[in-house]
Order: sequence, then structure tokens, then C-alpha cells
Amino acid sequence: MLLERESALASLAAFAADAERGDGRLVLISAEAGGGKSALLEAFATELVDARWLWAASDGLFSPRPLGPLYDLAEQLGGELLQLCAAQAPRDQLFRALLRQLVEREPAERQLSKRDALTVVVFEDLHWADEATIDLVQFLARRLRDSRILILATFRDEGAGPKDALRIAVGDLATQNSTKRIALEPLSSGAVSNLAIGSRLDPHQLFLLTGGNPFFVTEVVSGGMESVPSSARDAVLARVGRLTPEARGVLEAAALVGRRVEPGLLAGIAPAFASVADELLGSDLLADEGTVLVFRHEIARLAVEQTVPARRRQPLHAAILQTLVELGIADDARLAFHAEAAGDPSAVLLYAVRAAELASRVASHRESAHQYERALRFADDAPVAARAALYEAYAREVSLLDRWEDAEVAAVRALELWREAGDRVREGNVLSRLSGIAWRLCHGGDCTRYAEESVRVLEPLGPSAELAGAYAGQAGDLMIFGRNEEALAVVRIAREMATRFDAFDVLSGAMNTEACSLFELGEEWIPLLTEALDLAISHDHYAVAGRAYTNFAELFTVARDFASAERYRSEGLAYCEDRDMDVYGACLVGNLVLCYETTGNWDEAMERGDALLARFASPINRINALCGTGIIAARRGVGIVWERLNEGAESGIRVAEPEWIAKPAFARAEAAWLEGDTELALSEIERVVPVVDYLDPWQRGAVAVWFRRLGRPYEVTGAIAEPHRLLLSGEADESAALWRTLGCPVEAALALYDGSTETQLRRSLEIFEGLRATASANLVRARMRETGVRSIPVGARSTTRAHPSGLTRRESEVLTFVTRGATNAEIADSLFISQKTVDHHVSAILAKLGTTTRAEAAAEAERRGLVGAPAQ
Repeated sequence: MLLERESALASLAAFAADAERGDGRLVLISAEAGGGKSALLEAFATELVDARWLWAASDGLFSPRPLGPLYDLAEQLGGELLQLCAAQAPRDQLFRALLRQLVEREPAERQLSKRDALTVVVFEDLHWADEATIDLVQFLARRLRDSRILILATFRDEGAGPKDALRIAVGDLATQNSTKRIALEPLSSGAVSNLAIGSRLDPHQLFLLTGGNPFFVTEVVSGGMESVPSSARDAVLARVGRLTPEARGVLEAAALVGRRVEPGLLAGIAPAFASVADELLGSDLLADEGTVLVFRHEIARLAVEQTVPARRRQPLHAAILQTLVELGIADDARLAFHAEAAGDPSAVLLYAVRAAELASRVASHRESAHQYERALRFADDAPVAARAALYEAYAREVSLLDRWEDAEVAAVRALELWREAGDRVREGNVLSRLSGIAWRLCHGGDCTRYAEESVRVLEPLGPSAELAGAYAGQAGDLMIFGRNEEALAVVRIAREMATRFDAFDVLSGAMNTEACSLFELGEEWIPLLTEALDLAISHDHYAVAGRAYTNFAELFTVARDFASAERYRSEGLAYCEDRDMDVYGACLVGNLVLCYETTGNWDEAMERGDALLARFASPINRINALCGTGIIAARRGVGIVWERLNEGAESGIRVAEPEWIAKPAFARAEAAWLEGDTELALSEIERVVPVVDYLDPWQRGAVAVWFRRLGRPYEVTGAIAEPHRLLLSGEADESAALWRTLGCPVEAALALYDGSTETQLRRSLEIFEGLRATASANLVRARMRETGVRSIPVGARSTTRAHPSGLTRRESEVLTFVTRGATNAEIADSLFISQKTVDHHVSAILAKLGTTTRAEAAAEAERRGLVGAPAQ
């Protein structure tokens, strides 16, 4: 009996109707364990019998096989997808093949369907899914427009932390118009009482102890108990206790296999299965789904598993492993789990490494790292070279997850082992990897030392792909420390050697470095970096492509071409999210924070910066977010200023790279200046002087401007950016106008502040007030008083500043365009942001206004008089 789920079923029916009309939907269904997610889907399936249903599930027993649910779907769909799965094709091909087969149904099949080829795809228990599967759901969700596809994804909503991959994905998915959510609440006391009718149970006590959990309630009632047990586990075990000893033994073996158990496998490990099968199915603990037996709920399986004595576990897992191999079940992640539980080192090394390699190929890097960790636990007696290779592979995987401390430990161990094995080529290769790791950890001296040592080790061995990589790494080290002419000489050697050995990853990386050096030298760089990106993508070198996207965004940001930066950042974020690459995703989000800080989108900058700092620990990837959010806090007078700016400065000093020394120094100088501490502000700018010749014209100009602003003129050599030149020449209005044209309101306001005429100061104050930069505005007011200005504005009250519907500044701007009937593409062009970003803002606006369509939002905005209202 399904109680109190009428509203959820009605919502599902409405979403199915949307999908039938070609407006595909993803429905995220959340509840606690035992909350009725599966029961809801089963009930809905009986109402939607004419649709094509495809079911996929994740298992919580062991580290999941990467893309296990996709393989489930391939078995049901057959055709191209099944062939690609068998060939272990790259995940991009698998994802697109699945999408094609979901969208393109056979004509005969469409004619038989009354629902015009509506396809329902179910992903059960997404909280146990590997990251590649979560990426798959995101991939499909972004492509539901104009499709007749309804995706239903269930997951538990308890126990996930802020860094949990599923929680992050759900937050991203929820911003899309095609995504809907259904949260299943526990049953009410009335529903529990209804279910207790006919039993001897006290309904009130049943409700209090079960909390209205549907599984717990049903288990107690259907178990015929006369009193309510203290937990769902006890309720399950009471049912288990009624089985014969033989049936209990088979059930225990099944519980160690997982929630889904192949009958042939169970018969192989528990010969008594044939004689007790009917008893087990009659107990309602296991259900027969044709090709597999399924525990009715994971709570039930877990309860049984926990009763298996330790002395029986290892031999049972060994029997499971042997039978899986005999049956030809080639799921290496599953085999590795049982091998570990069986205590079989050789089997663990075989299957865990194969599972890790497959996970890496499909860009499921968390699962890959987990499998390498498993292999390393059993590798103490493995040959030296085998252990070295494991540590090196593990370092590679965790580096893509932005876990650089773990990468450093593993790479150092790999280096020691390769030296012990006497493999100079692999030694040199690991040294080059350690150079990159050291840079990520802001260990600038180690970065250079490792890069140079890698070349020294490999050069005597002659040309090779590894030596090309070492040269490319050394060129990158020279480039980031501002030695661009030297970098170009070395990187061109790397390019020639990489081309000779078809080392396309090294070649793309070298071209990337060369493009960055050309940019710093004021030469043409875009065609070369474009070629590097295309090369990386075409050869599936994901990390190299991620770096190319990041450098496109960074260089366009430096050039103040924010529209181009947004384009590559948006594409790059999607690319990295689809491939489980936190490291470059973090780089790109840090760049976004910096851009939003520069262009005045401060609420968005704070939101994204706070989220990044909560998620990632990589020091180099934190600096942009630390500086961006820290200086916004300083301008607004919020108390997190120095905590963030101090950390950013410490990291910049450690890495010793000119750019990262300058960024925190400028932010700290401005923060100190806002607090009236001119001495500290000057000391921060003086910190930049030793590296000023290695800075770009924008940063070089900023050094001169800040020295003058602080009352100590300083002459810089080399080119400086035009807005700075104008300001230093006394042309404050012209400088401010150019800054506004570039989309940099704070710099415009500061230029006007330096101009110091009454008109300029009033315009400066107006800009700062619009940004809610309280501390900056107060500094302008002080200057106005010093120069004798009368009738100084006192500032808007908080009730005036706050938007009446809680919209951010950017959302208010987007709403204005929505009321004019502009499309998202037109809004994106007008505001110089990506269409995806506009999609997010429109979704937020609809939610805050309580509307479901753009037309309704426009009407509601008109009714409330919101257009033109001040933003928060």
C-alpha cells in the first residue's frame, strides 16, 4: 500500500507529460534510506505502461565499477552502445552513443508506442554512483531540450557533506530549467496508523520509533511482530530468524555478494540454494527479477551482512571471487573488492590495477585513485618496479583531483623506487611530474630544482618522449618565472622532439607554454594556443586540454577581454566537469572569481569563491579566490579580509612567481589603504618591486599607480597599460572612461578618486555606493571633506540598498532584459557572460519570484515594480 505519495505521483505524471511534448525532464527524487523512493518508481511504472522503461542502479557494497549503470543500460539497449562498451571505448563516445539511442528509436518501435516514443531512464541509488556516472547524468541533463526523455534519479539526502560529489552535482543540476525535484517526506502518524490496522501494534509507539520511515513501518507490520523493535535492522533480523538454518546460510552468502545476486553465482558459492530458493523468495527478503535476485532493500542486505561471523567472511569472499571468475563475470572493480575481502594479494593487484586503469580511461579519477589505494595496500611484496609504477599512477590520478599533498607523497615514493630499480627514464619522468606538483603546492624552489634535475637525468640517455616532456616542463618553469625568451628556446626543442615521437600530450603542452610566453612578450598567441587545445581534445588528453582552457581564460582576463575569457571558461568548466578533473575546474572557478571581482559582480564572486575555498585545498588554486573575496570583503567592510589575504600572500611568496607575488600584494595594499594604514600599504607594493620587470603591462602600471596614490612616486621601466598611463599623466577622466569601457568599475572609481575634483569624487562615490563598497565609499567621503566639498551624500540606507525580492545585482540586470523580451543569447551578448550563466540567473529569478515561466516573471516584476530596483 502506497500512502501519502499522491502528490509525488501527480508531479511525475506532469513531468512525463512535459517530456512527451518534447520538453525533456530530469527529476531528482530524494529521501532518507527506506523513504520509499523505489516504491514510488514501481508505482509510477504501473501508471506509465506505454513508455519505454530503462533501469540502471548503483550498488553500495563495493567501490563501483566506473559507469556501471551505463553498462546496465547498454545490456537493455544493445546496438552501438553495447558494442562500444565491449570495446572499452572512451567515455565521450559512450555518452554520445547512449544519447543517440535514447533519442533515435526504431520506426517500428515508435509505431507501437502510444506515447510517441517517450523513454524513461531510471538511475537508482545515485548516492552510490561513481563520479563518471554522475557526470553521465549531468551530460544527459544538459541535452534534454527538445527530447522525449524523462530521467528519474533517486538518491539519499542525508549524510552528504559540502564536498560530496553528488551534492555538488545536484546543486548544479538544480539550476537548469529541465531539472525538477521531488523530496519524499516520512509518513505522517495518520498513515502509520492506517498501516497498523489489523496488527497488534500500538500505532503511536510505531510512529515514534520508526519516525514514519516507510520501509521500517512496513517491515514491522508485515513481519507480524507484537511489539515494535528498536531499529529497522532488528525488524529485518526478526524475519531472518524464522528461516531454516540452511536458508539463513544461503542468505548470508547472498548478502556478501551485494544487493543484486546472480542465481548462478549464488548456486556456486552456496550449494543449498536450489533447495531453499522458494523459502527465501517466500520470506519477502529476496525478490526474483528474472536474471537476478534482489534484496528488497539495502537496509535488509546490510542487516544480514552484519550478522555474518568474521570467521566465515573471508572464505565466503574467496568462494565468491572464484565463482565470479569461473562464470566469466569481468567486472574488475567487483573482483577487486572480493579479492581484498578474501585477503588474496595477487588477485587484488591484478583486478584493482585493471579496475583503476579502466576508471582512468573513462575519466572516473576518484574511483581510479581508490583502486590504486587498494592495490598499494597489498603491494609490499610486489617487485620494486611494479610498486614504483603503482605509486606513479596513483600520483597522476590524485593530482587530477586537486589532491596535491597526496600526489607529492606518492611521487616521491615512486622516485625512490625507480632509483632503486635503476630505471633512469622513469626516474626522469617522475622528476618532471614532481616539478609540476611542487608548483601546485607553491614550492617555487622545488619546482625549479625538479625541472632541472629531470633534464640532467634524461639528456644523457638520448632523445625520447620523456626528454621532450622534461624540456617542456623546464620551459614551463622558465615561463612562469618571467624568463620568456629562455622559455621559447627550450620549448621549441621540446616541440620538435615531441613531434618526432608522436607524444601529442607533450606537444600540446609545449605549444601551450609557447603561446603563454608569446603573450607575455606582446606577440601573436591565439592561433598557437587554439592549435594546442584542438590537438589535446582530438587525442583525448584531458588534462592537457584542461590546462589549455585555463590559460585561454587567464590570458584573456589579463588582457581585459572578459567576453572571450567567459567563453573559454564556460566551455572549459563543462569539459572538466564532464571528465572528473577537479584541478582545472578549480583553476577556472578561481579565474571566474577574479573576473567577477574586477567587473563588479561581487555577490556572484563571493558565492563562487566561498564554495571553491570550501571544496579545494590546493594552494595555487586558492590564490585567485582568496584575493578576489578578500578584497571585496575589504571594500565592503566585512571581517574575513586579512584571514584570506594573508593566506593568499603566504602562498604567493612560497611559489615565488611574479604574478602570484603581485596579485596578493595589490589586494593587501588596497585593504591596508582602506583601513588608513599607509605604511603597510607601501610595504606591500614594495614587495612587488623586485619582480616588476617580469610583470605584464597591467600589473606593471598598477605598481606605479599605487606608489603615486600612496604618496611615493616610482618610475617603472617598460610598457604599461593605457588606463594606467593616462592616470599617471594626470588624465583621470580619460583613464576612468577607458576603465568603464573595459568593464572595470572599481578601477574607474579609483581613477576618479585620484583625480580629486568635486565632480570626479562624486562620480567615484556613486560607483562605490552602487557596489555596496562601504569602506571605499567612506574613504571617498573623507577626501571630499578634506577638499572642502559640501553636501556630501551620507549613503543609502540598508533598506534602500536591499532589493525588495532578494535579487543580486546581476539578477536584477538580467530581469530587466527578461521584461524586455530578450532571449538568453541576447542577454549573454549584452552582459558579456555565457548563455549558461544567464540560464542560471533566470532559474534563480524564477525561483525568487515564485514563477515558472519568463512571461510570468516579467508580469510579476511589473506588478511589484522591480525593474530598476536596487540590487543586494
